[in-house]
Amino acid sequence: MAIHVSKLDRLDLKQLRVFQALIQEQNASKAANQLGLTQQAVSEHLKKLRDVFDDRLFLRKTNGFVPTPFAEDLSIGVDKLLNDFTALLSPTSFDPKTITGTFVIAATDYAQQVVLPSLISLLREQSPKLKLIVRDFELDKIHELMESGKVNLAIAFPDYIPDNYPIVKLFEEHHVCVASPKASIALKNPSLAEIARYPSIIASPSRPNFKGSIDDWFKTFGLKRNVVVSAPCFSIVPMYLDTTDSIAFLPSRAITDLDLIEINLEQSPDNFDVIAAWHPRYNEDALQKWVISLLQVE
Repeated sequence: MAIHVSKLDRLDLKQLRVFQALIQEQNASKAANQLGLTQQAVSEHLKKLRDVFDDRLFLRKTNGFVPTPFAEDLSIGVDKLLNDFTALLSPTSFDPKTITGTFVIAATDYAQQVVLPSLISLLREQSPKLKLIVRDFELDKIHELMESGKVNLAIAFPDYIPDNYPIVKLFEEHHVCVASPKASIALKNPSLAEIARYPSIIASPSRPNFKGSIDDWFKTFGLKRNVVVSAPCFSIVPMYLDTTDSIAFLPSRAITDLDLIEINLEQSPDNFDVIAAWHPRYNEDALQKWVISLLQVE
């Protein structure tokens, strides 16, 4: 949407900051508190923004605002502009040792086990003043959380991330079929059909149900798994395997040094990627770029 020069003259930095706060908070009162303004001032700035961009930008809902599609697209450009302005006032060199504030990482249960220990170690060593929050990955809320700036980095699987988000591939992973050494299947060399019939435990961290990514793979062989337990996270599954005569398909890096045996399969499930993702507005953010550089990319 083109902006006439005379309208551009009426646009100032404070209005853009109000727009950014409204995108993040989606509530005029919270945006006002964030900026140290009155609600009336926020409303006045919003009125001017609507005139400049010839769009309502935000529509009222029960407890606040919801951005229009145009406002959602505009937010990426506004964030970049504000980041560029901030960079003009910031030191030209980035020194991790002096960085303060909080960095929030949303990670799957698997990523918390396999990826984060080494990343957190590096961050604590190289940026001791930076505080970290690790939160569970919420599939249904991840776009909202990253759009609002409440999550800086997500570590998960590609299917969990919005299509327009920048990503970096960390490594390839694959599932292995495992059981306790005490399981009756440990003494056999089972066929894939026998594996499908055997009691199985799955990890379903995003939604509690009896379906997992391996189900589609079994379907290609005309088989259906006998899933008897659905657990909320990968880390608890080995404990359940120890107390039940059952099997599970777990990512290979999540079972290192555990008292489990691998069941040999006639065929193996496809490999999958583990990735890190962030909101496009942080593409040029120095802290964001530095944290991503610390990730172990294979």
